[in-house]
Amino acid sequence: MKVSVVFAALLSHVLAASRTSPPSGCLHVAKSGGTHTSLQAAVNSLSTTAGGTQCIFVNQGTYTEQVYIPSRSAQLTLYGYTTDTTSYTQNRAIITFNNNQANAGNNDRSATLRVHAANVKVYNLNVVNSFGPGSQALALSAQASSGYYGCQFYGFQDTVLANEGQEYYSNCLITGATDFVFGQRSQAWFEKVDLRVRSGGQYITANGRDSSSNPSYYVFNSGTIAAASGESVPSRSYYLGRPWRDWSRVVFQRTSMSNVVRTEGWRIWSDGQSTANIYYAEFSNAGEGSTGSRVSWSRKLGSAVSISAVLGSNYASQPWFDASYPS
Repeated sequence: MKVSVVFAALLSHVLAASRTSPPSGCLHVAKSGGTHTSLQAAVNSLSTTAGGTQCIFVNQGTYTEQVYIPSRSAQLTLYGYTTDTTSYTQNRAIITFNNNQANAGNNDRSATLRVHAANVKVYNLNVVNSFGPGSQALALSAQASSGYYGCQFYGFQDTVLANEGQEYYSNCLITGATDFVFGQRSQAWFEKVDLRVRSGGQYITANGRDSSSNPSYYVFNSGTIAAASGESVPSRSYYLGRPWRDWSRVVFQRTSMSNVVRTEGWRIWSDGQSTANIYYAEFSNAGEGSTGSRVSWSRKLGSAVSISAVLGSNYASQPWFDASYPS
């Protein structure tokens, strides 16, 4: 047994790869010595009409800025400095901003990173909204088909807005307290994503699907739910979600849930809300938070939801999807 554990640890170490300098052809964001000193400046320097591919590498450091990526013809990739590309744990490039919906005028404009271009991929970048309680304050606003790999997203209320298109999150960390994964129209798959809850909140998801024709669908597959590091979160204090609209659709499957998850699992948005068309379901979850009597209108599935049911049968060939990650 000990030999197996040691071998597994050594294998993991061998497989881990670093990205500590700009890949070939990438712009270089750095505090000094790069092509740009801010990520926004690098984005602004790139053509929005030229085709092909574009890439930007963000060196280690904390960059206090709000970043907007407008629509473009090229496929843009952002890379953050890391000594382990397969995980978020060694990320050293941090984009942080302090803004909120009340000040910005709407949710999207409050976000630290605003992705409005299709076919964007983001690797090993930490994105923070430091505002805290009191208003919606997004770390990420994803408004087009895009992929996020080994990233960290940190906020309090409404951390990640998964709002439009097809979105894929792999091996990421999302931290928040209130409705901190939310949106209205996106089809989003969260693969091995760690959800970490903060003290002072109650709800993980708030999907806003508003009709049977709305394609929005959130599936969390093979991830974990637990208290955020350093946070004192009471046992059984968090719901998996509440329906922002009456056709809300969210599934947790093969997810390890700590005791922060309430036995009821889910809750309606407001008194009198109809649950007839809400689709909240679970499959093969584990941990103390997966136990207990769930609300009567949620479902226990007999089999897992497939990724193609959420992202479409051709998802693996899309520019925003990296089939090779995390190898």
